[in-house]
Amino acid sequence: MFKKVLSVGALALTSALVVSAYAQNNTPPSPAELAVGATETRQAVFKLLGFNMAPIGAMARGAEFDAAVAERNALRIAALAPMIPDVFSVYDTREFDVDTEALPVIWDNTDDFRQKAMDLQDAATTFAAVASGGDRNTTIAAIRAFGATCGNCHDEYRVD
Repeated sequence: MFKKVLSVGALALTSALVVSAYAQNNTPPSPAELAVGATETRQAVFKLLGFNMAPIGAMARGAEFDAAVAERNALRIAALAPMIPDVFSVYDTREFDVDTEALPVIWDNTDDFRQKAMDLQDAATTFAAVASGGDRNTTIAAIRAFGATCGNCHDEYRVD
């Protein structure tokens, strides 16, 4: 149910961008404007993912450990992960000049891309459970596996 709400939310946000563009000038948005709006929506999801991952990564590099923050942020990442393929499926922007780090192959390998997002969701949920135990060493050790799921997707679908 929660996944469905997030998916609908991503679609609603993209739709809101389109409606806003239409309302401002009373003309339907051009395909290029739709591509820009879709790209901005995708980037917003990734900014939220990065915002939540940053404190976890900092803990792995020696920042003060806070199990509650690690657990909370991992759960947020787990909630956002299903939105990743959803925000890409809304509009294929390969043919447009948009500022993106997404590789065009995303739209050719949608099943694999969706699976990697599900893997991130699973890894984030697992990491949150480990962090909920409150043990610093166990939690820090679990960060590597969690972070690897981000890297797996970046390796194939993101510009270096």
